[in-house]
Amino acid sequence: MSLDLTVAPRRFAGGLANLNYLIWLDGAWAVLRRAPNGPLPRGANDMVREHRVLSSLWRAFPLAPRSIHLCADPSVAGTPFQILEYRDGAILRGAEVSPLPDTATTGARLSAMMIDTLAAVHAAPLASVGLNDLGRPTGFVRRTAEGWIARAFAVMGESPPTSARELIRWLTEAPLPEAQHPTLLHNDFKLDNIILDPKTADAVGIVDWDMATQGDPLLDLSTLLSYWAEPGDPDAMQDLAQMPTARPGFWTREAAAVAYARQTGRSLDAFRAHRVLAIFRLGVVFHQLHARYKSEGSSDPRHGTFARIADGIFDFGVDVAAGKRF
Repeated sequence: MSLDLTVAPRRFAGGLANLNYLIWLDGAWAVLRRAPNGPLPRGANDMVREHRVLSSLWRAFPLAPRSIHLCADPSVAGTPFQILEYRDGAILRGAEVSPLPDTATTGARLSAMMIDTLAAVHAAPLASVGLNDLGRPTGFVRRTAEGWIARAFAVMGESPPTSARELIRWLTEAPLPEAQHPTLLHNDFKLDNIILDPKTADAVGIVDWDMATQGDPLLDLSTLLSYWAEPGDPDAMQDLAQMPTARPGFWTREAAAVAYARQTGRSLDAFRAHRVLAIFRLGVVFHQLHARYKSEGSSDPRHGTFARIADGIFDFGVDVAAGKRF
């Protein structure tokens, strides 16, 4: 491979963690992707795992870009990095739908696209590309809950906010479900990780696979819905500004979940546990991002508000656990 340094690498804007750069390699565009600066949470920002998945998955799942090269030696660039196939298209960031028209039709179309695309992820044939041993599906939800509870104490200390403690108690005591038919999980599936055809709003690629694994597909659905703000949600959900789902035409969270269940045949009987876990995880992630900001591992000014938003997310999660909100 030959990197052309006469074309200056350009960093992609918008991401909250991993760093991505557009580079000119062997006469074509490619993406150099690496973990962020500063201390990293266990299990996240894993370029080695992502390369393993994306160097094979593209053969069976065309929306996955191909990972072309992995450099696992941190002495080269300060951290492991990989080089990925570049997919051209639009990425919708934050609470706006630009460059798509801001209409109710767009909202409904994007809602359906997200659910259809997630169902396609969960139908990917892992065995056909040698990924059937990915992750540890047995006990996945319980193990995920225990892992995020440990991360919560690590980032917030032994006295987390009251609402976080309530969610920890709920997750510790609840009978968390076991997946009957584990599938591929993206593990951070949301709108700004989908590359779109700007003319049709169809998905042409999915990025950010560094936490990909195999487990309960309803946890992927609940992760998507944890970012899915609605009109009338409390301030923390609106301040997330991760997806434009509070705009006209977008489905409600419940409608999106029902559409997924109808399309895949999966039951939502135990879905509240998945929802609570995903919301708790999101609150912990925002505390981790704020901690990195305070330690100067990140200079992104958005991160300065993340502790306040995280605590509001925990409050919202308490309402979901009590059945007051979907």
